[in-house]
Amino acid sequence: MAAAAPASDVVVVPDPRDTTAAKILRAVAKAPLQIVLVVIGGLWIVPTAGLFLTSILPASALASKGWWQIFSKPSVATWSNYDALFHNSGLLTALKTTAYIAVGNTLLVVIIGAMAGYAFAWLDFPGRDWLFVGVIALLVVPIQMALIPMFRLYDSVHLYDTWYGIALFHTAFGLPFAIFLLRNFFVGLPKDILESARIDGANEIVIFVRLILPLGLPAIASLAIFQFLWTWNDLLVALTFGQNTTPITVWISGQLREFGTSIDIIAPASFISLIVPLAVFFAFQRYFVQGLLAGSVK
Repeated sequence: MAAAAPASDVVVVPDPRDTTAAKILRAVAKAPLQIVLVVIGGLWIVPTAGLFLTSILPASALASKGWWQIFSKPSVATWSNYDALFHNSGLLTALKTTAYIAVGNTLLVVIIGAMAGYAFAWLDFPGRDWLFVGVIALLVVPIQMALIPMFRLYDSVHLYDTWYGIALFHTAFGLPFAIFLLRNFFVGLPKDILESARIDGANEIVIFVRLILPLGLPAIASLAIFQFLWTWNDLLVALTFGQNTTPITVWISGQLREFGTSIDIIAPASFISLIVPLAVFFAFQRYFVQGLLAGSVK
């Protein structure tokens, strides 16, 4: 039997992909795509950056030039717009109302949608498939079609001009998508885990709370982000079902009608309205990506 060659005699052949020339070629090949992505990203962020810079400029400076003047004369920037805005009781009330509506209806949609999604995925009951077809059919119902009938109903049951009435309307129209999304995610969970839990004596409530919710967290987080963003940025429903109950979008639109040239009020209020859902998205970004990729790899 031949003796093994000494370690010092082993010749290491360098990987051609690790050479300097190969790295340069890969960088040159990727450069056009990266440049295009940087340009697209820059163009995408220009409106947001312009809104922020506008919000820190006094109205007198904006009367003659645009927000780009801050690059040639940074001393004109001021935080007085935000200081005055946070002492505005109307804005604070609007932010509080928007938070009540967005958080309240998001919690309802997530809780009810998760329970219904679990029932459609793993429970057998009469008419389950037909009921799920009805849920899918509700996805195509436009929200505008229900505004007038629901306005009359809200007026008769005293839900008009209340934040919980607006939240319930968003809940009703958010549930079909929530049930559809969560049911399709739950049905892909391993069946053996649920059967093992039932053999161990766990009832459906324990299975739902201890197994389904933790395993379905990526899809639930994705749904919560979508629902929160849709509700926070809503204007049409809030205008229809609110008069004195004004979320942030309605408050800003009211400033546009009443103070058409008060850009020092509108710009910071719009940026505040933008930054809150953006912060929520980045806070749950990890779960959001997991929810989008769920089911792509088995």
